[in-house]
Amino acid sequence: MSLYDKWLDLVNIERDQEEYDEFWEGYFVAEEKVYQKILGDKLEVVSGKVSELAEGFKMDLVTFAGFLSGINTSLKQEIDLDSITEESEIKLEIDFEKLYFNMLDAQADWLYTLKEWDDILTVEKRKEIKKQYNATKTIVKEDKTGRNEPCPCGSGKKYKKCCGK
Repeated sequence: MSLYDKWLDLVNIERDQEEYDEFWEGYFVAEEKVYQKILGDKLEVVSGKVSELAEGFKMDLVTFAGFLSGINTSLKQEIDLDSITEESEIKLEIDFEKLYFNMLDAQADWLYTLKEWDDILTVEKRKEIKKQYNATKTIVKEDKTGRNEPCPCGSGKKYKKCCGK
């Protein structure tokens, strides 16, 4: 069983609300520390054995697999999570703009508000990414043709007498 499968099993364990909140709170604290290190050291590339990286970030292997699943879509080259073992050599080339966007999308305010972002992306760049993110959440309704307007097919008839029948 892969580390990622073990992570999925751990996440899907039946818990009451208190246990659920406690589990995720613990994970989010550990995740925040990893991002503080990555952003603080401006680590664009993190590489090594999974076991060594997990130890370096002070995470157990299964939790580190959970972290990898979270950062995977923010990498320049995604990794195959199902094939990851503790002996796997991995290389995480981080696209910081994509990472910031994904943190906004995950509504992870404890991550996208970290002070370490100041040395990675300018305030203007972060505002631009936030604007791009907001645009993806805006619903744009197409203009409807009114019944008494000219038909869009170009016949010259009113819509109600042409394509609107």
